[in-house]
Amino acid sequence: MITISDAAQAHFVTLLADQPEGTHIRVFVISPGTATAECGVSYCPPDAVEADDTELEFTGFNAMVDEKSVPFLEDATIDFVTDQLGSQLTLKAPNAKMRKVNSDASLNERIEYVIQSEINPQLASHGGNIMLMEVSEEGVAILQFGGGCNGCSMVDVTLKDGIEKQLLEMFPGELTGVKDITEHQAGAHSYQ
Repeated sequence: MITISDAAQAHFVTLLADQPEGTHIRVFVISPGTATAECGVSYCPPDAVEADDTELEFTGFNAMVDEKSVPFLEDATIDFVTDQLGSQLTLKAPNAKMRKVNSDASLNERIEYVIQSEINPQLASHGGNIMLMEVSEEGVAILQFGGGCNGCSMVDVTLKDGIEKQLLEMFPGELTGVKDITEHQAGAHSYQ
């Protein structure tokens, strides 16, 4: 479920050495399955362990995950990176905002998963996002842009060279195109 690098495991062992005996770490998702989902790591003293927690064993410590967070932490990774600026613990959970869907899920569900886990995080750096409105009978994904993407002068490039290309590669034979139905209005929220 969660991969913790050797460097991160060593970091946790060092941190836990200063904690009361029996303290674990807790990996969790706040507001799992929503656009505002955030992941975190904290200490988990013995009296904070819940009966329905999933316990993951690592070298020198255990990680506890609450029942609600488990499906949203699938494929999560924790690393401890050191560079010229210092050291940083990084937690990546691609399924935190939307539970991973099975390969036999509907086309709409699979496209929505890709939008939430891969495309929207990229657009978020520009203050934008997209929503899947529907998939037409002809296999065209109808999208609506929001945030900084609404009114952006580069929206056509983002749609055709980025989003459409990515979705067509991921869903060959199922998806035939992508269409934007947003009524774009430039404003202070847009990058022009």
